[in-house]
Amino acid sequence: MKNYTFIDYATQIYIILTSLFVLIGYNKLGSYWLLLFFIHFAVLITIHLLIKNQDKVKKGSLLEFLRLYYPIPLYIGFYRETGVLNQVFISGYLDPFFIRFEEQIFGFQPSFKFMESLPYLWVSEIFYISYFSYYLMIAGVGLWLFLKDKNQFQHFVSIVSFVFYCCFIIYIILPVVGPRIFYREVVEVELPQELTHFVVPVFPAAVQSGLFYKIMGIIYDCFEAPGAAFPSSHVAVALTTVYFSFKYLRQIRYLHLIIAILLCASTVYCRYHYLVDVIAGVITAIITVSIGNKLYFHFTKNQSHKSAIQI
Repeated sequence: MKNYTFIDYATQIYIILTSLFVLIGYNKLGSYWLLLFFIHFAVLITIHLLIKNQDKVKKGSLLEFLRLYYPIPLYIGFYRETGVLNQVFISGYLDPFFIRFEEQIFGFQPSFKFMESLPYLWVSEIFYISYFSYYLMIAGVGLWLFLKDKNQFQHFVSIVSFVFYCCFIIYIILPVVGPRIFYREVVEVELPQELTHFVVPVFPAAVQSGLFYKIMGIIYDCFEAPGAAFPSSHVAVALTTVYFSFKYLRQIRYLHLIIAILLCASTVYCRYHYLVDVIAGVITAIITVSIGNKLYFHFTKNQSHKSAIQI
């Protein structure tokens, strides 16, 4: 279709796919499944009209910015939605398997031991700030590239969005809450009896006194989707933004990499993820960035070829 790019197709396909999930699981979604379906339909049509009419948009206008940037505001809605759709195919969550798996591999729960071994305010704040930096990586790198080069920006948004969509699909199919399931902070789930022997450690008082511990608590309470732990999108997307620093913003690449490494560690320290979630996040980033790049450049090449023929 005219004016469609790789990420436009990817976004539309994601919306259509999740719309099918809504229809498949309508009996599990309650009375608002129809509203959810029509919201999908409305977003689909709005995006199509924005793309279709891009030739009429003035350079430097808000609509031009939205044409390039529109997938990013959708991330929050798509992410939150996974917490509803993840009960369409599976009832409950797969945490018992992951808890047993970590116990078999490490002999303990890394998310418990990490913070217990370093229960200091300055350490916890470094990790919570690193975890928070995830949001700055997406917005900051994106805005920098938008101001620097629109083509580089479009590449960035395309690949980051593709990584997100892949993670979201996995969340819907394989719902995992993460270590917070022990604290009943996201969902009220009764773990199997053989897993109730764990002495669940409280968060140290020094950690709880930290500013960024409290900030992340607010963000977690407002935006967290239950069942969105495996793989860690924090890890996968943060590493994807690092890829773009090495490619287009080389002056910050090493600082960015160091912060991203701290972020990977923070997901376990702050008890948001199992260690296997982090490993899966790294693998997801490697695979999805590679596939996303091949698709992006394939579509870009074909689009350029079509433009040349039209000229």
